[in-house]
Amino acid sequence: MGRRGKSGKAKGGGAFKYPRFYGKHAVEAALENPDRTPRKLWVTSDIAQKFHLPEGLPVEIGQAADLARLVPDDAPHQGLVLEVEPLDDLHLEDVIGLEGPILLLDQVTDPHNVGAILRSAAAFGAAAVVTQDRHSPAESGALAKAASGALEIVPWVRVTNLSRALDELAKAGYWRIGLTGDADKVLADAMADMPTVLVLGAEGPGMRQNVGAHCDVLAKLPISSRVESLNVSNAAAVALYAVMAR
Repeated sequence: MGRRGKSGKAKGGGAFKYPRFYGKHAVEAALENPDRTPRKLWVTSDIAQKFHLPEGLPVEIGQAADLARLVPDDAPHQGLVLEVEPLDDLHLEDVIGLEGPILLLDQVTDPHNVGAILRSAAAFGAAAVVTQDRHSPAESGALAKAASGALEIVPWVRVTNLSRALDELAKAGYWRIGLTGDADKVLADAMADMPTVLVLGAEGPGMRQNVGAHCDVLAKLPISSRVESLNVSNAAAVALYAVMAR
């Protein structure tokens, strides 16, 4: 099940031909995913003594400083770095009908935010995350670390046109809720008894007008007036909880 959308030969957060994942959860999840093709594992000697090294996979044992040079900006590798091939493409029709709401992200480009959203999607039983191929990050070590294994679990679909994707989802019987702080309704009053798509825009510019025009209703989260807005990953988690708890 752990598949996701198009990335080509993603750069793993740095100038690498293939993504390089780091950290215990991201590496273990990638190795356990039957749809993922690992290429090489680097591990420190102390971690190698207690980590199950996969058979048939090239493994190189080195010092922590050696592994730090394999990832960007001395990222917290926890003694594990795994080079992988990007997952195969997914298409919208592959996730239509799966149990749980669909999250559609409009120009959310920060890999840490997308990773955190994938983690929340896994936690709250979302069916999939949908992004636009030209305005979303590739698979990378930073994204996989933020996702804490969810990159291998939650289907991630990249589409050419978000508005067209929303039209396809409407034809498939989904109720499309666009989240924006300018809406009159709160999320609880905008829900319907049918499969749900939650649409979230990037921080700052928010959801684009043409994307919002392809939603059935616009809604906001009932946050305190003491704060202007939530981080998009936090907003996604709250919205998912609200939909799943109704």
